[in-house]
Amino acid sequence: MDKRKRAAKPVPARPEPVLVERVQTGVRMEKRLLKVLKALAEYHDLSLGDLLEGIVLHAFDGKCPFGEESLQRIANLKRIYHLDLDSTASHRLAEANEPGAPG
Repeated sequence: MDKRKRAAKPVPARPEPVLVERVQTGVRMEKRLLKVLKALAEYHDLSLGDLLEGIVLHAFDGKCPFGEESLQRIANLKRIYHLDLDSTASHRLAEANEPGAPG
């Protein structure tokens, strides 16, 4: 067994925090979509708000907020929570109990 000491890897410096003012919001969202988001936030040990902020900031920059592993996890969570919606449903969702809603 090699008993030579290995040099410790340097710990990367943490970026400076950006101070913000957060507000409580009462956003309504499709039920299964919310379940997937909450499960993903829990997996990454984030609050739902932190996850949503990250998603939106990446989207505003035209970047995908998820790597391949997270995209696979999202696909699995969508299957678990029976979420069959994708981006083609965007701006077409209607409340099931709204007047004039199909079904």
